[in-house]
Amino acid sequence: MKAIWNKEIIAESDKTIIVEGNHYFPADSINQSFYVPSDTNTVCPWKGLASYYTINVNGAENKDAAWYYPDTKPAAKQIENYVAFWKGVEVVK
Repeated sequence: MKAIWNKEIIAESDKTIIVEGNHYFPADSINQSFYVPSDTNTVCPWKGLASYYTINVNGAENKDAAWYYPDTKPAAKQIENYVAFWKGVEVVK
C-alpha cells in the first residue's frame, strides 16, 4: 500500500493493518522528511489518545493529515505507533 499526497509517496508498506476502514502504516514505512509533529490530540474510546502529524510536501502543508496512537488501550495494541491518513491523502495499492 502507498499513501500519496501532493504527488509524492509519503508512506509505503505491504504490512498495513486495516481498522475502521483506515490503513495503518508501520512507523518505519513513513518518509519522515514529510512529517512535522502537531500539538493536536483527539481521543478514541477504544483506541486511546491520538497524536497527529502535519504533512509538508513540495511547499504545501496538510495540517493534521496523519494520526497515530503512541500508547493505545489494550484492544488496539496491534496499531500502536502505526500511522493512518485523511484530509485528501490517497491510499492505494
